[in-house]
Amino acid sequence: MRIEILAFGKLKEQYWREACGEYIKRLSVFCDIKISELPEARLGKKPSPKEIGNCLEREGEALSARLAPRTKLVALCIEGRRINSESFAEFLDECAKSGFGAQFAVGSSYGLAEAVKQKADLELSFSAMTFPHQLARIMLLEQIYRAFGILKNSKYHKQASIRAAKISQK
Repeated sequence: MRIEILAFGKLKEQYWREACGEYIKRLSVFCDIKISELPEARLGKKPSPKEIGNCLEREGEALSARLAPRTKLVALCIEGRRINSESFAEFLDECAKSGFGAQFAVGSSYGLAEAVKQKADLELSFSAMTFPHQLARIMLLEQIYRAFGILKNSKYHKQASIRAAKISQK
């Protein structure tokens, strides 16, 4: 399966780059994964709502130009659906079985353009809380890795075995 993360900005801190590199290495066993870093539109220190909107629009156009055929687009956004890890694994499994890849859009510090969200096959939220976009990228990589662990019945995802043990105790 082909997976691409389209993310705005670079990971500036070494610890983010190391975490990202570790997950890419782990995931290479399960899929063809790639991270494409897109340039963030520049804003001043106190941008107006209009400037932010224009910025998001430019970023949305750049991201849209990178969308590949036969892929499902997943937009990471706070207002998206919250699903558990097993459901996320099922989503990736359905993509793979139907011959689709997956592209994940991780916005800049102001999020994603509405046009990108409207094109998305899934709007996904990790939480009602706000996270820095650098951390969101690492969280996404971890969840993709966990999804493949679930699909392969690996020991990495313990939740399924915990649930099975509780059911057998009843």
